[in-house]
Order: sequence, then structure tokens, then C-alpha cells
Amino acid sequence: MSFKTYTELVVSEISQVFNRMDDASIRPLLESIKAHRRIFLLGGGREGLATRAFAMRLMHLGKEAHWIWDDTTPSIGKGDLMICACGSADVGHENHIVRLAKEAGGTVALLTAAQSGFLTRYADVVTIVPAHAYRATGDFVKSEQLMGNLFEQILFLLYDILVMLLREELAIPRDEMVARHRNVE
Repeated sequence: MSFKTYTELVVSEISQVFNRMDDASIRPLLESIKAHRRIFLLGGGREGLATRAFAMRLMHLGKEAHWIWDDTTPSIGKGDLMICACGSADVGHENHIVRLAKEAGGTVALLTAAQSGFLTRYADVVTIVPAHAYRATGDFVKSEQLMGNLFEQILFLLYDILVMLLREELAIPRDEMVARHRNVE
């Protein structure tokens, strides 16, 4: 196949996923983010890379955001939100961390392609991202791409869309977000 053919394939798959999502499918996650000041973020592999980028944008929005693997991450507890991205809703280390967060009193929001899995039992908010994900089972857009590429791509774009919605709904001026950007680079 040619570059153009692959481009059209990827864009088509992404469009199919977003066509299956609407405001109602992401509203509980949005409201949970708005309701919590401290947000902890978790994801493995490429799902984690997208989620870590979201942690940065949440900080730019004025949230106290912590990437779970950072050495400076504080303890989680009552009143805190943990956002976990896990396409299959069942990965050992994520299962363990989410269970610990719940035991500590945290609220858990899960982004997943799976209709069921270990993590769905612990999540207070489940956002179904109907994109093929590595080792996931469920009703989602199938992909010709490798492993979980489609789910990971959607996460990155979805997080950016969520930030745009949050900025608008929280009435945060663009300049205020820009002012929070790291200035020692």
C-alpha cells in the first residue's frame, strides 16, 4: 500500500470511532474531572504516553495533576480522582494500583475499549472508547493497524478534545493556561 492509502485508512478508522461517541459518552468523565482538584493519572505503554500528555494539560488547566509513576507523586485519598487508561480493562500492574487507589478512598475513572474486565469492577466512571485496543474484547471499531494503535491514537485526540471542552466549561482563558506552561526550557 502507499502512504496515501495508509493515511486514508487511519483517518477513516479514527472517524469511525469518533462517530460512535457523543457528549453523553464523555460527560460523566468531564464532570468528574471538573469536580476534583487533585487528579492522578495512570496508563501503560503508549496508552500511558497519551495519558501523561493529558496530565500536563490538566495542570495547564489549573488542576493538581500527578503522573502515578513520578517520584514526587503524593498519596491518593478521599476527594482525589484517578484516571486510568487501559484498553483491555485488565493489566496486572494497573489492576493493583487502581485497587489500592480505591482502598485509599479515591474515585476512579476508566477509559477503555472493553465492555468488561477487572478494572471495570473498580471504576466509578467508565468511558468506553470504541476503538480496537490490544487484548481488548468488546464492540469497537476494528483496525488494520498494529496492536492497540487505534485506541492509543484516539486517546491522544480525545484528551485534547476534553481539554478544549474543560477550558470552555470552566471559563479558563487561553492566556491563563499558557502562563502555567513550564518557563524553564
